[in-house]
Amino acid sequence: MATTTDVSSKIIQALAEYLKRDASSITPTHHLREDLGLDSMAVIEMLYRIEEVFNLQIPDQDLVGLTTVGHVIAYVEGRVAPASTKTAAKGAAKPSAKTPAKPAAKKPAAKPSPKSKKA
Repeated sequence: MATTTDVSSKIIQALAEYLKRDASSITPTHHLREDLGLDSMAVIEMLYRIEEVFNLQIPDQDLVGLTTVGHVIAYVEGRVAPASTKTAAKGAAKPSAKTPAKPAAKKPAAKPSPKSKKA
């Protein structure tokens, strides 16, 4: 499971490598185009790298909202975290699903019908 700092540092590191600059010079408030100087094609290339790093796919309609480093971080955290949250929720839901089944198991077995004795 990726933590917030893992996601943030991986994204900033990927940007730093792409831009050939020090990662500490990139902050979540930086705008991808205006502050970091990425053109449309460079933004798409960066997001492709991020897709590879986090093994996810960013739909085209989501690209519009990814304008700052912080937006990208929040988006990826939202996409990475639900997968682990769903897994945890499924694990938590299983014991509660079994609880109602226990009283049903204590009921005596159904008596065979008279028809089944004849057969």
